[in-house]
Amino acid sequence: MFDQVFGLPAHALLVHAAVIFAPLLAVLSVAYAALPRLRHKLDLALVATAVLALGSVYAAKQSGEALERRLFQGRPSGPIEVHSGFGETLLQATVPLTVVALAMVWLTRARRAPEGTGSRVGVLVVSAAAVILAVVVGYYAVRTGHTGATAVWGR
Repeated sequence: MFDQVFGLPAHALLVHAAVIFAPLLAVLSVAYAALPRLRHKLDLALVATAVLALGSVYAAKQSGEALERRLFQGRPSGPIEVHSGFGETLLQATVPLTVVALAMVWLTRARRAPEGTGSRVGVLVVSAAAVILAVVVGYYAVRTGHTGATAVWGR
């Protein structure tokens, strides 16, 4: 499923979505956490980006593994192994950031509701976690992309 699209390696196509949506999720998560007055404008964008980022990072990882099997038959080069490791870590960081971003939206919307059931402390804790995870996702998105480009195009 993740191997080829119209005869082209799917990874070469799918990786571009991950390169866009993972850092965008990180930026929107920090903005949502740090700018409470803009939260009502960012709700939908953060939810949509969280889902798209997780899906695109997962698809990029799966297609990368398919490409690796096709090209290297289980014996990838050193640079490909480094790139693959960063991609795995990016996925492992994107999953909790997605969950935390969705929880942050849910909690802040609950606080804005007329009955005001959301906890202020809960919003602060989840917001702090979102900022930390956003930094991790941003870092690994850059490292994964850089090591992939280096593995393909050289130094």
